[in-house]
Amino acid sequence: MTAAIVLAAGRGKRMESDTPKQFLHIENEMIIEKTLRVFEASAVIDEIILVTGEEWVEFCRDEIVTKNDFQKVRAIVVGGAERYDSVYAGLLKCPEADYVMIHDGARPFVTEAILERVSEAVKEFDAAAAAVPSKDTVKIADEHGFVVSTPDRRRVWNMQTPQAFNYTLIRGAYEILKESGMTGVTDDAMVIERSGLGRVKLVMGAYSNIKITTPEDLGLLSG
Repeated sequence: MTAAIVLAAGRGKRMESDTPKQFLHIENEMIIEKTLRVFEASAVIDEIILVTGEEWVEFCRDEIVTKNDFQKVRAIVVGGAERYDSVYAGLLKCPEADYVMIHDGARPFVTEAILERVSEAVKEFDAAAAAVPSKDTVKIADEHGFVVSTPDRRRVWNMQTPQAFNYTLIRGAYEILKESGMTGVTDDAMVIERSGLGRVKLVMGAYSNIKITTPEDLGLLSG
């Protein structure tokens, strides 16, 4: 059984809006609605855990889940101060899952094909993440902004979600993170990296699978 944890607890400070970005509208529906619709229709997802801010739980239940008749949303849980706190809250709600797929609610252009690729890979490797090869040359800089080195672009990937894991593996990795007080963790693959419990297989995502983060992102979509 595969559970999807969809994260919609962010404050969206970079969006410069009083409304969190996942509740803004594109293509005549909320970003989070568009995201959830893909997971609801997916053949590889059995249930969805929606994680949001405490003040948005009732809104998500009434105006998103009930209104759209999302049958796979089994629970709406309150997220934490950091992204990894929200993921852990979601993990606690699906202990019966064999695999868990974690996705940013503000990444609405995910497709069934991406979900299927990630699902297939996690069953083989226990940890898999959508990503795309970098189109740009990447530089490593020092603390003053001077170039230190240039990694081989052929080995540089831009990370996306969903990221999927064997449930026992990711739960154990998160508990190591919480016990050790790790900081600076920006995605779930990094939790596995730092825990030392396994390796993450990169799976082709899509360049269109963007995370909507700033007003410029919305402007590009509308323009």
